[in-house]
Amino acid sequence: MWGKIIGSVIGPLFGVIDKAVTDKDLAIQIKADIQSQLLALSAEETKASTSVILAEIQGASWLQRNWRPLLMLTVVAIIANNYILFPYMQLFGFPAVVLELPEKLYSLMVVGVGGYVVGRTGEKMMETYKGSK
Repeated sequence: MWGKIIGSVIGPLFGVIDKAVTDKDLAIQIKADIQSQLLALSAEETKASTSVILAEIQGASWLQRNWRPLLMLTVVAIIANNYILFPYMQLFGFPAVVLELPEKLYSLMVVGVGGYVVGRTGEKMMETYKGSK
């Protein structure tokens, strides 16, 4: 999420720095400082997301542990319907319905897949860490 916002702001911001700061070395230093601060913020956000996902994976409730996979399976079912089942049913004359995949649901799927990957990676890292003790 922040990547798009930062990307759309940083280019013009660096352009303003280049125009406003006459000392090129200082301009390079300012831009480097901004980039390092943005990287630190990104790392903090990733760490926070990882801790939330790890808490979900290790949660006591079945639903807490499995809502992401259930959501992903639902989205996969919609995609399979629209791109596999629907065309073949139409081809052979059977009535079929294309299921709408709203943009927000697609975005949630992207976040969910990213979170699942980060969570599984964190889980495996913890298993490795515990096994090395």
